[in-house]
Amino acid sequence: MGADIVFPHIGVTIGTLPKGINIGGFTIAFYGIIIALGMIAGLMLARWQAKRTGQDPELYMDFALYGIIFSIIGARIYYVAFSWSYYKDHLMQVFNIRGGGMAIYGSVIAAVITALVFCHVKKYKFLLFADTAVAGLLLGQVIGRYGNFMNREAFGEYTDSFFAMRLKVGDVASSSITQAMRDHMIVENGVNYIQVHPTFLYESLWNVMVLVLVLLRTKKKAFDGELFLMYLVGYGIGRAWIEGLRTDQLQIGNTGIAVSQVLSALLAVGGIVCWIVCLTRGRRRVAPPEQIAESAQSEAAESMQPEQIAESGQQDS
Repeated sequence: MGADIVFPHIGVTIGTLPKGINIGGFTIAFYGIIIALGMIAGLMLARWQAKRTGQDPELYMDFALYGIIFSIIGARIYYVAFSWSYYKDHLMQVFNIRGGGMAIYGSVIAAVITALVFCHVKKYKFLLFADTAVAGLLLGQVIGRYGNFMNREAFGEYTDSFFAMRLKVGDVASSSITQAMRDHMIVENGVNYIQVHPTFLYESLWNVMVLVLVLLRTKKKAFDGELFLMYLVGYGIGRAWIEGLRTDQLQIGNTGIAVSQVLSALLAVGGIVCWIVCLTRGRRRVAPPEQIAESAQSEAAESMQPEQIAESGQQDS
């Protein structure tokens, strides 16, 4: 039968890897299980971040009740919106989430909007909230990408690089198989394989790096919102590169332009600009040492009584 997944250059072979488990005739996809685990782990990390920064962890638990629901809805809306050429003729499939079709950017956008409303209602500072929650978001993304691995989806173009991954053709959606993959198809034990970039792995490892930077910077940040900007810049740069490798891109109409790649680039650039502006304003608030000294002398002189000023003048003379 052949192995289900092979990483030929690093010597890793996965003989059997089912896409789900069957309980009483009902199939539970590993994709859903992994996404759920990612959400739980992300929430726990956000609560821990809240504790180490002197906030109430329960606030983030309260948000999770709304954030998770609207994130799932947002992920589906984003996917359907940019796959409308199919869904316009299959309207009932819009609600078939079990059939696949979720987009992380839709989830992130929905989560941010929900957080804005939540913080407004709770009268809580949004930028502080975002700084705390973003670590949990990153951890959820790190774990969630392995759901794509289980589904044999969200992979890249053909490659023979060190991390090249081989997948059974029968386990992959035909629409994701390019001509380059077909031209380099590999046959082992009578089984056809395509060899591709494991973009799920690239993005997961990239997000681990961004997460570590966020955790290290948490207690040293210069302003509220800095960690959130770190996420926008870090994830944006990585996703813009990785999205260019994928063969299942959501595109803007018939332009051939990947919407998530454009959005990633815009978020990265916008994040850098906002970061620079915030740091510049922060520096302007802190006067140079000589200005501080002059100001202190001026304030001291203004506070002196007339007789003190006269005495000072006599002493100076």
